[in-house]
Amino acid sequence: MANLNDPKLKEYRAKRDADQTPEPFGRIHIPATGKLFVVQQHHASHEHFDLRLEVDGVLKSWAVPKGPSDDPKDKRFAIETEDHPLDYADFEGEIPAGNYGAGHVIVWDRGRYTFKEDFAEGFKRGKLLFTVDGYKMQGTWTLVRLKTKDATGREWLLIKERDQHVSDDGCSFEDQSVLSGLTVTQLKKNRSNKAAINRKLNKLKQAQKAPIAKTRTVPMLATADEPHNRKGWLWELKYDGYRILAYKNHGDVRLITRNGYNLADRFPEICQVLTHLPETSFIMDGELVAHTEDGRPSFAMMQTRARSTSQSQVSKAAIEQPAKFYVFDLLHLGEHDLRSCKLTARKELLALLCPSHSALVFSEHIWQQGIATFQAAKELGVEGVVGKRADSHYQHGRSGDWIKVRNNRTQEFVIVGWSNTKNGNDIGSLALAEYRGGELCYAGHAGSGLNQRWRDDLAKKFKSAARKTSPLPAPIEKATHWLSPKWVVEVSYTEYTPKGHLRHPSLVRLRDDKKPEDCLSTFDLVSPNPAAITSEPIATVVTTNPEKIFFPEADKSKQDLVSYYRAIAPWMLPYLEQRPLVLTRYPDGIHGKSFYQRDIPDYVPDWIQRETLWSESTEKDVQYFVARTAEDLAYLANMGTIPVHMWHATTRNLDHPDWCILDLDPKQAPFSDVITLAKEIRALTEELNLPSYAKTSGASGLHVLIPLARQLTHDQSQTLGELLARVIVERHPDIATITRAVRGRGKKVYVDYLQNGHGRLIVAPYSVRAEPAASVSMPIKWSEVNGRLKNQNFHIGNAIARMKRLGDDPLKRVLTDEPDLLPALEKLAKLLT
Repeated sequence: MANLNDPKLKEYRAKRDADQTPEPFGRIHIPATGKLFVVQQHHASHEHFDLRLEVDGVLKSWAVPKGPSDDPKDKRFAIETEDHPLDYADFEGEIPAGNYGAGHVIVWDRGRYTFKEDFAEGFKRGKLLFTVDGYKMQGTWTLVRLKTKDATGREWLLIKERDQHVSDDGCSFEDQSVLSGLTVTQLKKNRSNKAAINRKLNKLKQAQKAPIAKTRTVPMLATADEPHNRKGWLWELKYDGYRILAYKNHGDVRLITRNGYNLADRFPEICQVLTHLPETSFIMDGELVAHTEDGRPSFAMMQTRARSTSQSQVSKAAIEQPAKFYVFDLLHLGEHDLRSCKLTARKELLALLCPSHSALVFSEHIWQQGIATFQAAKELGVEGVVGKRADSHYQHGRSGDWIKVRNNRTQEFVIVGWSNTKNGNDIGSLALAEYRGGELCYAGHAGSGLNQRWRDDLAKKFKSAARKTSPLPAPIEKATHWLSPKWVVEVSYTEYTPKGHLRHPSLVRLRDDKKPEDCLSTFDLVSPNPAAITSEPIATVVTTNPEKIFFPEADKSKQDLVSYYRAIAPWMLPYLEQRPLVLTRYPDGIHGKSFYQRDIPDYVPDWIQRETLWSESTEKDVQYFVARTAEDLAYLANMGTIPVHMWHATTRNLDHPDWCILDLDPKQAPFSDVITLAKEIRALTEELNLPSYAKTSGASGLHVLIPLARQLTHDQSQTLGELLARVIVERHPDIATITRAVRGRGKKVYVDYLQNGHGRLIVAPYSVRAEPAASVSMPIKWSEVNGRLKNQNFHIGNAIARMKRLGDDPLKRVLTDEPDLLPALEKLAKLLT
């Protein structure tokens, strides 16, 4: 425990007067876990940050003038200061003028940490390596003592070690409190988001002036259903925890469960945030969740936290196993009852209340895409999803405006009895029931999942609820010891039988936070047909950061890009079939950094097809992307892919390309010369009795493709391209060149035949380009190759409408034409002699 008389706090106490400053001086209930860390931002005579690590019952402290940085290149100076009491980790507020450190302090970050080696040894050596799990700071950090000539031994450097939590573009942390959500400046000037909140409140005609409810509010409940993509619905992740209504009325903060219990004294880390929020009164609805070390919600850990009663246990658990409160609705704010307002309006206000990084987490949502959100929930390992009508009002009790979809079909059932094991009087299985149409109905027996610890625990509980008659209105065949409907158990199952019994039930856990009357049937909503249950993945893409602007000049977002690729798929996919792809990714849009993606990363889902090919340049196998469906293209776009480049050959025949390409690259030449040369190439191919087709590059030039029907090798295709290019240059030496070096071209159009070759790439038809107009590489008719043609004429805003209007793809025959190449090659050779 923290010790007020700890001699290590002598310097701290000597600098402060407990009667003049609100700073803490040591509370006996603060546990010494050896795991607490905090960073406080302090505006005193100078702005600085204070890093504090719990060591031997106190907070070892370093003042870091510029604050922590998650960029390993930033070596932040840190000066060791006096030890602080453990309860200083909670301090946020004003130190009055005239006191040591007068100014304003916020809790900038807080969490757990562990040293990677013995502290005393590392401190003596001058290097402290530690890992941090905070709301902002994550991963491994180092404090290194400076050993310069003038150093006093208190000078250190704080450095972020390289791991998955680094930023290489400068510090990415926000200067906002993890308790109040305020910056130091806002705290100093007594400002918050109140003005923005009031503006939104004043626009809500449905918001009613009313005092905050003094009686317990019944939460809105969801009905069980299946995921869907209907308009007007939003989807949230469903976390495995305790449903909580959080009340704040001036100084009074309560965390009320569905059963009416107040858990405020069990979760001080949550109450601490609610207390510090600038708003004086509100009612929030959410899920209180405990997480495992790998970040997964754990109901078992939640139960353990909720059962802790001693102040010492609770305080220690709040540091070692902190919970989070995921809030998804706001019922009351200030003097306004919001339950009659639309859900979207309530959530907008709620988002303004929540800090960016905190134990209080605003539950984000996805619009419309319920099926994909449910699939993402399964991959994340969370309990499921909740779908909500965006314009729904808050109703007490169960409503069809909210629906829940659970992973692995889990549901709560009432225990109404038990049956013996085959070889004795022990509990072998539980009789389960649920309410259907207001009547308690039998749902089957379940014994899978029972272990001896469960049996012993249940046997003690069941003694007080034993009864001689069945609580069910209809008899059941299986012999059972009857129980009054008192306990609820969660059960996983595959489906209901036609009689309404569970198929393959398995007991998961007791739900002491649920009431028997909460166990409402999903029998009518779940198909009893086994064929309706599938383990196949649902390949539907949820766009992340959909509103991020990718093409500022065209005002097109990431969602616009994803939607375009999904919609253009019927025309684009025939060219991509079994063809290796190379991506160019722009995570922050066309004006951000970009990089090529050839080898598929490990995190890409299994439903994306891969093609493994040997790379001569890297001397290793490379897994290329292969796109088969619209959702494949949407996934690539969601990765930030703008242009999609493809091979000239498919995996069916990698050594023989489908076409030969001449790429007309103008650079400094006028585009009218590109038009002229494209027409000349068409005239030449007609002279040779060869078909040819055109598409815009989407950037600055034009592509002319001659179908080969896989009759030539890559080298032979390049030779064909070179012969064609040389004839064109001979005929138009004033505007055409095959000189590769840009400096040697002058103002001539480069007729590039070197794009042909094994592993060489072409931008795919209909691919978007990283151009301000969001232009696309568009197949065009030869009649469109005229003075009105421009690359920017075709873009993601009009390409779909164009293709629907055309009805036919002018380039598609490049995939099917089978020209007679031998006489064409012989005639071409003669043209150059």
